[in-house]
Amino acid sequence: MLSSRTLLSRRTFVAAAAAMLAALPSLSHAADGKTKVACVGDSITFGAGVKDREKNAYPFVLAGLLGDKFEVKNFGVSGATMLKKGDKPYDKQKAYKDAIDFKPDIVVIKLGTNDSKPQNWDKHKADYAGDYKAMIEAFHAANANVKVYCCLPVPVVGKGNFGIRNEIVQPEMLPLIKQIATDTKSGLIDLYAPFAGKDALIPDKVHPNAEGAAIIAKTVHEAIAGK
Repeated sequence: MLSSRTLLSRRTFVAAAAAMLAALPSLSHAADGKTKVACVGDSITFGAGVKDREKNAYPFVLAGLLGDKFEVKNFGVSGATMLKKGDKPYDKQKAYKDAIDFKPDIVVIKLGTNDSKPQNWDKHKADYAGDYKAMIEAFHAANANVKVYCCLPVPVVGKGNFGIRNEIVQPEMLPLIKQIATDTKSGLIDLYAPFAGKDALIPDKVHPNAEGAAIIAKTVHEAIAGK
């Protein structure tokens, strides 16, 4: 017969083991020890307008810059909005669930370009900050130690295209996203300034080409690497 001390010792061991197993989901690094990076965004993240997007869209270029210790996934959805009442809410897309289930260690959010459309911004702009913060909270719920980066949108050239308007992006969205990053203690990545004087890299006025995608990747890499 086992002594009470032996039983207590075994119970203590089992309890400790259970506690360790319960803690494992929060340790979201891949099984091979890689740091997981989720690139969340719209068509610019997806790689629309980029020749050979499977290798030249910014998340794929970013993966090469970060190296083998990182696992980078592209969760971009063309036309997606941050606004939950927008015409294509990101949080209703399968990519959003996939990004949450990925339990990333780092999330790069680049959503807002499509929100500038009249049917989205003019009707629901008051919801933008709250919807953005809700997404950040969802990623923190998936991994309490996640590092979130909020991206300022790429500029819209001239009068824009597809209903996307720089007169909304530049004066309204930029300061709002900066404040959201401050309020949520998230990192901020400026993707607007690097395209100053480089309209030729945005041939359809909205989507950067491969050279522009490389600029985005370099800028995001510098933020993640702390350069």
